[in-house]
Amino acid sequence: MNLLHVIPYYAPAWTYGGSVRAATELTRALAQAGHHVTVLTTDTLSPTERAPVPRETLDGVEVVRVRNLSNRLRGRLNLSTPRGLAAAARALIAERRIDLVHCHELRTVENLLVAPVTKALGVPLVVSPHGTLPLGTGRPTLKRAWDRLLGGWLLPHFNAVIALTRDEAADARALWAKRGLDIPVYIVPNGVHLDEFAALPPKDVARARWSLGEGPVVLFLGRLHERKGVHLLLPAFAGALGHMPEARLLIAGPDEGMLATLQAQARDLGSRERVVFTGLLTGPDRLAALAAADLFALPAEGEGFSMAVLEALACGVPALLTPGCHFPEAAEAGAGVIVPRQVEALRAALVALLSDADRRAAMGQAARALVESRYTWPQIVAQMETAYRAVIARKER
Repeated sequence: MNLLHVIPYYAPAWTYGGSVRAATELTRALAQAGHHVTVLTTDTLSPTERAPVPRETLDGVEVVRVRNLSNRLRGRLNLSTPRGLAAAARALIAERRIDLVHCHELRTVENLLVAPVTKALGVPLVVSPHGTLPLGTGRPTLKRAWDRLLGGWLLPHFNAVIALTRDEAADARALWAKRGLDIPVYIVPNGVHLDEFAALPPKDVARARWSLGEGPVVLFLGRLHERKGVHLLLPAFAGALGHMPEARLLIAGPDEGMLATLQAQARDLGSRERVVFTGLLTGPDRLAALAAADLFALPAEGEGFSMAVLEALACGVPALLTPGCHFPEAAEAGAGVIVPRQVEALRAALVALLSDADRRAAMGQAARALVESRYTWPQIVAQMETAYRAVIARKER
């Protein structure tokens, strides 16, 4: 198939979170499976960085970037100002003979520009919300205003939704139903490339670099944002130190305005010497952190389907999650524990898991087996191909 993916930000714009990593890995996997994949995006890499070239090929994927006129609006309000994107979409669809266009995230300026182009050219259009549908997570006022002003116009343009989880599928059906629309929804989770985790760095690499000592290491990997729950993990970890004083908490992720507050919180809790903030980790540094971890913790709400959780499980690291991670399969497989998004519940789980190395080892084996059986990219691509073909056939009818 000839596929065009549209997203406001693309590799290496890792500071913008999991949707970038998910879209990057999906398009890479589709290209490896023999599809012709083009990505249309903007040149923004972070609030202060831009991609140096307008076109490049990354892992078999052709990436076309238009200029984002204001990185300030992107950083502050999460809104793009993509110059010439509609014209670029029209040209690419014609030149590449595109069979289907796949948009990532729902409430984007890119979608407003591309949707009428696909309609005019008769090309099927699908969208992956990446956990952005609920109003209660991430700029709820802006989301409500968007839905009120633009939702009625935009939603009918999509021919299907690609949801990550059962919960997201239900959210999508409900949102479209408010407009009197019955849209097909396909559930296709994220995946991982197992080969990337086949030869992890030795555990002592990260332990030496960040002075983690010999005790168990709890890893948080994600943006420093209230929705991710680091402010709940810190007091829970501080409370667990009485049972496991040699433990360390490694917090890895880009700052979204919370770093100073979290550092002060750790000092006030008396655990600052046991907590390490690394900032954003990519490449070998990210792998080193995963290799050093004995437990992965993500007390988040409003997650789509966390790439970080999948990566930890692929590394054989058990996970401590909350219901908002929307990953009950981890607990069902014995690879993780899901507890309420409350400090005491998190503290109790940390104590139980950090004090039982045998349990963690068994969970780690289950974690790797779960990923191998259900969440590798070849398996996910097969599911995505089925969804794409169904949408194309439906559109032709």
